[in-house]
Amino acid sequence: MSEIDRSRAARAEARTRIEEVAARLFAERGFAGTTIGEIAAEAGLSKPMLYRHFDSKQELHLALLERHRDELAAAPVRELLYGEGDLDQRMTAMYDAWFGYVESHPYTWRMMFRDTTGDAEVQAFHRELQRRQRETDMALLREFVPGIPEAELEPLGEAIRSALYGLALWWLDRPDHPRELLVATMTRITRGLISTVEDPNAETPGASSPGTPGAPGPSGAAPSDAPGGTD
Repeated sequence: MSEIDRSRAARAEARTRIEEVAARLFAERGFAGTTIGEIAAEAGLSKPMLYRHFDSKQELHLALLERHRDELAAAPVRELLYGEGDLDQRMTAMYDAWFGYVESHPYTWRMMFRDTTGDAEVQAFHRELQRRQRETDMALLREFVPGIPEAELEPLGEAIRSALYGLALWWLDRPDHPRELLVATMTRITRGLISTVEDPNAETPGASSPGTPGAPGPSGAAPSDAPGGTD
């Protein structure tokens, strides 16, 4: 490995360490209760070294939110659009991928779901994140449950987003519950929604195509052409 490659690898490793420590401290102590000095110390770096990666605590916080927003969007949508099995099976796999990411990043999710910064820019980011997720769920509802009236799409998209966030927060405070419980709960909610919608392509009024229930996606997961997806 060349000197340049070693330098790049060391820089990437340091940045990862900073982000992991920052996510934990922000979640435990809140934005205001965490200092750059504390993050640097726990990451094993000096403050000047940390500032080579992030110009400010706010920039570090926003970078964490953006990174995990984008990572969360990837796995669930792959399961929904390209996974194996029928749509019902892919819907279950999609929710499992969503809650699997939450399970793997508990500190980050406390930070994302519970904004403690009081910072106007960070609060604006949260509002934009929620808007994107809501529009993503609306796009998936249009695609997989086409019988839903247009006027109901936005409140239903918000209901799906809120249900996922609420369950994740509930779970983060009760980590002894298995992930399968959360997946089954969200799948049941979605199936309940689907069962109330008539399939416009069904031969008999009110009948649905066998074995092909629709599957609105989890907040943050968007097909490549759906509005609200990751940039």
